[in-house]
Amino acid sequence: MPGTLCRSHLKEGIREPVKVYEYMNRYYVEEGNKRVSVLKYFDAVTVPARVIRVLPEKNDSPEQRRYWELMDFYRLSGVDFLEFSRSGSAPAFQKLIGKGPEEPWTEEELRSFTSAYHAFQAAFYAQGGGSLRLTVGDALLAFIQVYGMDSLRGKTPTEVRKAVASVWEEITLRQEEAPIQVKFDPKEKKPGLLSKVRAATEPKVLKAAFIHDGDPEISGWTAGHEKGREQLGETMGDAVETSAFFHALEKGPEQVMETAVREGNTVLFVTSPRLLPAALKTAVAHPEVTVFTCCLNSSHRYIRTYYARMYEAKFVSGALAGSLAGAEPIGYLCDYPIFGQIAGINAFALGAQMVNPRARVMLEWSSVGGSDAALSRLTARGARLISSQDLVRRGDEWRSLGLSLIDGDSRVNLATPLWQWGVYYEKLLRQVQDRSEAEEYRESGKALGYYWGMSAGVVDIALSETLPPASKKLAELLKDAIRACLLSPFQGPLYSQEGKILTTDWCLRPEQLISMDFLVENVEGEIPPYEAISDVGKATVDQVGVPPAFH
Repeated sequence: MPGTLCRSHLKEGIREPVKVYEYMNRYYVEEGNKRVSVLKYFDAVTVPARVIRVLPEKNDSPEQRRYWELMDFYRLSGVDFLEFSRSGSAPAFQKLIGKGPEEPWTEEELRSFTSAYHAFQAAFYAQGGGSLRLTVGDALLAFIQVYGMDSLRGKTPTEVRKAVASVWEEITLRQEEAPIQVKFDPKEKKPGLLSKVRAATEPKVLKAAFIHDGDPEISGWTAGHEKGREQLGETMGDAVETSAFFHALEKGPEQVMETAVREGNTVLFVTSPRLLPAALKTAVAHPEVTVFTCCLNSSHRYIRTYYARMYEAKFVSGALAGSLAGAEPIGYLCDYPIFGQIAGINAFALGAQMVNPRARVMLEWSSVGGSDAALSRLTARGARLISSQDLVRRGDEWRSLGLSLIDGDSRVNLATPLWQWGVYYEKLLRQVQDRSEAEEYRESGKALGYYWGMSAGVVDIALSETLPPASKKLAELLKDAIRACLLSPFQGPLYSQEGKILTTDWCLRPEQLISMDFLVENVEGEIPPYEAISDVGKATVDQVGVPPAFH
């Protein structure tokens, strides 16, 4: 080590900046290598430098997208030391700290963030972050999704290290290429001797709370989950005790969940993606509680997600629509561009195409201008057979309209997809009771997601008596084939709207199914831009929206 330069640094400090070139977020020293070596030896936080940035030509590679996202982030924030390993992270970071997509930072915000970043960086490396395939930015993004950026400000190094340690599994999950392990069917477990001993010695009553952001009187979605909760009393009897909490978003979701935990509930079912951040915080704070959140493709280690493969019912509906439409266009009315819904659109279109190769499916969104306006747009384009996710109250129950024949003011329901929430909740709770769910969680090491369908009895489709006998026969054949795993709606080859081949495989892989963000070739329409969606839709899309909705 150059002794003179070392002594000069210790006595006066190195003030003369080095000269470097920056290309694709990597720095190349042209003049001042010895000064950099001395500063690195003494663990200097920063190196004064004159930086010449060399900009690459833009292309569509993941590396380029990631780099230009960082450049946009730097333009707004002034932060040039943050790096992410995946595209989409920089815009997500800007959003998580409460900034709009084009909202610049103040000088005070930059100084405050810089201080908090270095405190986190020290805790990250002290925990062993240097051995992970992650950047500090990746880890910080995972951390603030749980605690928020304010949790780092004004904290001692010990407090920061403790907070980082509490979400370490969430952070390490970021290095996985496929962070989610998807379970497509319930785990069948025969009771052994140990489980029988546990059953005889442990409390038999399992307490589960259902956390809703709506009310069953005004929300069909909430009413469906409540009906499923009530069915647990019939199927599980005294083995389970349930309670329900409504309007959690208005009352403060974290406080509502804390109340549920204090009341002795060891299982929480959170039925809305909008409550996902609070569910994650609750799961981290209470590792003794099993938290399920009803959404798809959410890669958080501390919570389990669950959703139904409704695309299977939509595929059958699409086949019915295709068999009845002839040369007429078919309509599809969707609510939010979120994971799971896109699969439903595509499965419906593929079902129609299977029986009617010329079938075209016109897509509209109820979250863009309201459901009445969207329905009018479809009928104005000549669609009479329309798949709708609207819910209507009939007596004391909510019913999905499903596939309907609409002619002026006349509306005849032909097929209704059914969410069998009572079956779903019973199977999940029995897995919690026999410890098979806990075993799956420990063995996976990843985010655990349940994505059950017709084969598990949690999805079905009711057929109207008005359907022709041949159409009913077709639907029953398709249902039986799907239940027996002999038919998949997404058997290849599949083509996108642009004519690009998506897969030649027998069917899509689990990670492709849960992250589906494309529309197939016979869909006419698009995933709407984020700005066009209603406020309620934006709140849902913020948590589990497909990537195009954020751009």
